[in-house]
This record gives sequence, C-alpha cells and structure tokens, in this order.
Amino acid sequence: MSEIFSIPVRVYMEDTDAGGIVYYVNYLKFMERARSEWLRDLGLDQQTLLDEGTQLVVYRMACHYAKPARLDEALTVTASIAEQGRCRMTFAQQVFREKELLCSATVEIACLHAATLRPKAWPSSLNTVSRR
Repeated sequence: MSEIFSIPVRVYMEDTDAGGIVYYVNYLKFMERARSEWLRDLGLDQQTLLDEGTQLVVYRMACHYAKPARLDEALTVTASIAEQGRCRMTFAQQVFREKELLCSATVEIACLHAATLRPKAWPSSLNTVSRR
C-alpha cells in the first residue's frame, strides 16, 4: 500500500543479553525508531504532533522472531503502511541482517487527542497513503 521506508541500526552491547544476542524487546525499540524516522522524513516529529494536540500510540502489535541478531551486526529496519483507517494506521515492519529476515511485526498505531486520549482522525499532515 505504501513505499518501504528503512533505517540502518547497529547492535550495541546495551541491546544484547549476556550471550551477545539482541534481547527480544529491543526489536520493538528498533521498529519504534523506524516509525519515528519515517515521521521525520515526512517533515514531522512526535513533539510537534503533541504540541498540535495529537498523540500516536501503539494500539496492537503482533511480532514474529525468526532468527537472532548479534552484537555489532548492522541491521536494516523497515516500515511500510499496510492499512490506514480514520483513526488507526497499520504498519508492516521488518528487521533484516543484509537480506535475511530476523523479525517481522504488524503494528497498529492509534491517533488520539493528546489531552483526552480519545480517538481522533488523522491530521492531514499524516494522510500518507494518498501522499506517497
């Protein structure tokens, strides 16, 4: 449905367990970074959205861990829009080591009024399906 956005990520000691393997929750952090950088690529950032009264939150996530990443490896983290509704957007995200898929996830993001935390329609600045 949309172009694939990607960022490079290096695995640091802080990302790993005692065996030098990326701790599972850090894949979610890598994916969060990719979505944040995707926003920046659109000319937006989380603080600007908050200042405008819009908050984006993870509503639902399904994740599949296929293979481990290790200390010092260079990874690529992708994000693409799989579906967009009035108040929610679903991302398909993946983490690769070169062309080898390590982790994939479906991440549903909800758009909320920052003050009330009630659903709100996407601002026109985030209507990316028609823009990309």
